[in-house]
Parts: sequence; C-alpha cells; structure tokens
Amino acid sequence: MSDDREKGSQNGEGSHDEGLLDMPPDPDAHLTPEEKAEIDRKLLWKLDLKLLPWLCFLYLLAFLDRTNIGNAKIAGLGKELGLTTASYNATLTIFFVSYALFEPVTNVLLKQWRPSVFIPIIMVAWGASMLGMGFVTNWSGLMAARWFLGLAEAGLFPGVNYYLSCWYRRSEFGIRAAIFFSAAALSGSFGGLLAAGIEQMDGLANIAGWAWIFILEGLLTVIIGIISFWMVYDFPDEATFLSAQDRIRVIRRLKLDQQASANHEKFQSKYLWQAFADWKMWLGMMIYAGCDMPLYAFSLFLPTIIQDLGWNTSIVRSQLMSVPPYAIAALFTVVIGFVADRTRARGMCNIIVSLLGVAGFSMMLGSEDAAVRYAGTFLGALGIYPCISNTITWMANNTEGVYKRGVVLGFVIGWGNLNGVVSSNIYINSPFYEGHGTVMAYMALFLFGGSVLMHVLLRRENNKRRRGERDYWIAGLTDKEIEALGDRRPDFMYTL
Repeated sequence: MSDDREKGSQNGEGSHDEGLLDMPPDPDAHLTPEEKAEIDRKLLWKLDLKLLPWLCFLYLLAFLDRTNIGNAKIAGLGKELGLTTASYNATLTIFFVSYALFEPVTNVLLKQWRPSVFIPIIMVAWGASMLGMGFVTNWSGLMAARWFLGLAEAGLFPGVNYYLSCWYRRSEFGIRAAIFFSAAALSGSFGGLLAAGIEQMDGLANIAGWAWIFILEGLLTVIIGIISFWMVYDFPDEATFLSAQDRIRVIRRLKLDQQASANHEKFQSKYLWQAFADWKMWLGMMIYAGCDMPLYAFSLFLPTIIQDLGWNTSIVRSQLMSVPPYAIAALFTVVIGFVADRTRARGMCNIIVSLLGVAGFSMMLGSEDAAVRYAGTFLGALGIYPCISNTITWMANNTEGVYKRGVVLGFVIGWGNLNGVVSSNIYINSPFYEGHGTVMAYMALFLFGGSVLMHVLLRRENNKRRRGERDYWIAGLTDKEIEALGDRRPDFMYTL
C-alpha cells in the first residue's frame, strides 16, 4: 500500500489495475502508450463536446430565470404591483426557501430517474413558473410563482455538478465545473443585454416591459426543456452516445481514479448517514455559504447598486453597465478552474480569490466616489464567481461513493442557497452599508476562514495516511469492503 499511498500523495489518482474490483478488461492493452494517450485525448474531447455545451446553456437559462427579477424591478415591476422594499425582498426570499428545502434530495432523484428524464422535466416546470410570472397582477401571485420556480430549479445545479463528477477524473473536473458555472456569470452579462432589449416591447399587446422579460424567457426555457429529452445523456454505464469500447474506457478511467462513480449502485440509507458523519460536509457547507450568499446578493442587486451610483443613468444604461463585471468574472472563473486542476491547490485558490472579493466590497462600502464603487463591483465579481465552482469541485474531489457524493453535494449546495434568504434582505436602504458589510463578513469569515481551516485539516489527514496511521481501518477487511470505504480508504489522498 505504501506505493499507492505515495502516488496518491502526489496527484490523488491511481494508476494501475491491481487491487481494483470489477475492472473491465482494457480494450487498448495491445497498443503502445502513445496510441493509448491519443485515444484517451479523443475520448475526453468527445465527452466535452457531448456533455458541456448543452449543460452550460441550461444553466445559463436557469440563472437567468432566477435573477431576472432584478432587471424587472428597475423596469417597473415594483411600481406596477405596488411592492414595498419588504414585499419585494420577500419575493426573493421565498425562492431560496423552496430551492434549499428540495435541493438535498434532488441528486438521489437524478440517479434513480436518470438525467435524460429528470433534467428536462424540471426545466419545463421552472419555465412554466417563469412564464406565469409575466401574468401576475399582485404580490401574492408573484410569491406563488417564485416558490414553484425555486422548487423546480433546485435539481439543476447540484445535479449537473454531481453528474459531471461521475464522468471525469478528479484532476479533470475543476475546469469543466468552472466552464459550467461560468454560464451563471454569462447569464448576468447576457441578462442585462436581453432585459434592455425586451424592455423596449413595453406596451405591446398592453403588456408591460417587465412582464415581457418573464414571458419570453420563460417560454424559451419550456421549449429548451422539451428539446432536452433528446440532448441530455445518462450516466457512463448507460450513455447511448458511447460505443461499447468507449463505455469501457470511461469506466476504467474512473476506477483508476479511485472513483466508485463507475459502479451501478442502488440507494441505501447508509449513504445518507455516511454523509452526515463526514466532517468535510459540514465545513464545506460553511465555505459554500461564504461564496453563495454573496453570489445572490451581487446578482440580484447589481442593477440596483449601479443605479444608486448617482450617475443619473437611464434604466437601459443601468442594465448595460451590469454587463462588464459579469463578463470579466466568467473569464476569470475558467482561468481559476484551469489553474486549480493543474496545481490541485483548490483550497489555496479559494483563499487567494476570496481576498479579491473582500477588497471589492470594501471599496463599495468605504468610498463615496462612484467610479471607485463601480470598480469595486468588478473585484466583487472576481472574488465570488470562481469560488463557487472551485468549492463544489473541491468537495466532489474529496467525497467518494456514488450516492454519498450526491448527498454531500446536495446538502452543501442546499445550505449555500438557503443563505440566499440573507442575500434577499440586506440591500434595503441606500447607500447599502448593511448589504456590503454583510457580504464582506461572509467572505472573510466563512469563505476565507473556512477554506484555511479545510486546507489545514485535509493536509493533516493526508500526512497521517502517509505515515500509515489509518491502516488499522482496513484490518481484516476484504478487498470489496475496502473499496466500499470510499474516501476513508487509507490510500485515498485528499485534494488540498
């Protein structure tokens, strides 16, 4: 085991078949290493082309649909429905309540119903909720629509991250998760442009511009959801776009990476208790709240923050000025994903990037200069968006077991999104000192502090495993029982 442990300490991956159960025979055993590497490169490229573009598009729509209420607000939603600051914030809050309540169970449903069925169904459901928001005439109707929007959207983000983690090696997942999440930043950029254009339809068919934002974007989501029945694929052992040999290659890649994702398991309650007993889940929940609450505060209130800069901007200009921070954040998210994959220093990436966000919100909090505060929105976006995908990848890398990983990601993301309740209620009175201060506190205490603590604890655990201090965990166990331990195997080295 010492050889395996040393390899794990270097890159967190296995590299041989010995000791791996149910390993299918290598279809490329007769090839040279160079020929195998070329086949592996083509296979990875095939997976990327089949999986990532459509899933990114789906998340762009999801984030667009959950945050476009901020664009609708400055386009007249609040005035027409007679919303006060408190009632408007309540419509934001109720989304996160239903979203967070249903999120922890969605990965189990995804695994049992299959991605090609589960994801299209929830898309059609949230598209219908969004469409309905365009026809509400009072606050109660808006509250009901937002509740069902949160319920339906709850399965997409944790589901897709879990789904992708079941396709790629741990050292490959970060950049893919970053590309996927960059769609959220792009949706902010795209959403501002789209809202500025749709708002020009104000009065058409006696429908207000803010209502057209909901109607058109909701209708688009329903159509894309129906198409997704043919565009979303199942897990590796059932994916129809792979040949039999390619399916074996994907499964072998996962097994050699010490992942149980290649196995076809049935859900058992023990996986739930394994997740609850894992300290990494609880600390991960704290870290993720430290970037997710700021994410929603930023995305929901950025148009309002820009409008409050005092530049006497028009509504359309405020929408357009929200585009650049999102665009820069999308690019930076992918860069950090690439760096974290190459260095495997995911914790350090969180620590350094979070400081950019703290600096940005301190500029918005402490400066009276509109230009400085606007520059702060750029740093704020740079400090928030990369940490979302990086934290999810970090948790997925360090949680092994098909259902356990799904449960852990569900609770981590669910708790983070429940903190959207805080996001919805901190930007009340201009100049928003309470809002900026609360975001800074979350990023400094939970994101930065939690990441430092996680890094230290994981490094300590890895050192114990290298010294053989955890070998007693497998004394007297069979090979199958050892493999079932997942990330508690003494030769499993955590990603720092």
